[in-house]
Amino acid sequence: MKVMIAGAGSVGRSIARDLLEHGHEVLLIDSSPAAMRVAQVAEAEWMLADVCEMSALRDAQIETMDVVVAATGDDKANLVVSFLAKTEFGVPRTVARVNNPRNEWMYDAQWGVDVAVSTPRIMTAMVEEAVAVGDLVRVFTFRQSGASMIEVTLPAASPVVGVILREIQWPVDIVLAAIVRGDRTIAPSPDDTLEAHDELMFIVSSEADPEALEHLLRHGPAAIRPTA
Repeated sequence: MKVMIAGAGSVGRSIARDLLEHGHEVLLIDSSPAAMRVAQVAEAEWMLADVCEMSALRDAQIETMDVVVAATGDDKANLVVSFLAKTEFGVPRTVARVNNPRNEWMYDAQWGVDVAVSTPRIMTAMVEEAVAVGDLVRVFTFRQSGASMIEVTLPAASPVVGVILREIQWPVDIVLAAIVRGDRTIAPSPDDTLEAHDELMFIVSSEADPEALEHLLRHGPAAIRPTA
């Protein structure tokens, strides 16, 4: 996968390193020469340019990218990059960083944003998660589909602790995407068993009822299939 990252600050460089470790091609673009000198990501391609300039995007061959990540510290720049990538160059997927939560309402399909990632909102979610075991925490929302990623830390008293996943019928339009157990990330399989304090990551469609999920995790039995 080819990815262009607009903004080579600490956030952009961190994303680049992760993508490179997973075998993707990365182009980092920044208008600051200082960004080129600070902790460069040697495996990535680099370009010194203003990401809001059409000529710079053409030079970067943005139309060949599979994903564009707008990760600058300027919300206006992130919106412009996303808009141009989607409307002028037909990039299939855009991901944009939200620096100021008050600007989050603008990060939608009209501005060419497929996924908006609000660092302050994620930090808030993590704080809530740390003090509210058992509560559902909305980590972020996919702007295009309206679906959300929801996290919940499984309380020791939950009736689904010790239950095999194939015996659990999750509410309609809610999918268990990952289990975080200690320092491990587990791709759920029907034979996995839930444990106390597992962090469960769910993808919840805009039509789903998160309260049904919360009820299942707290009270459980009615939604657990009997073992054959």
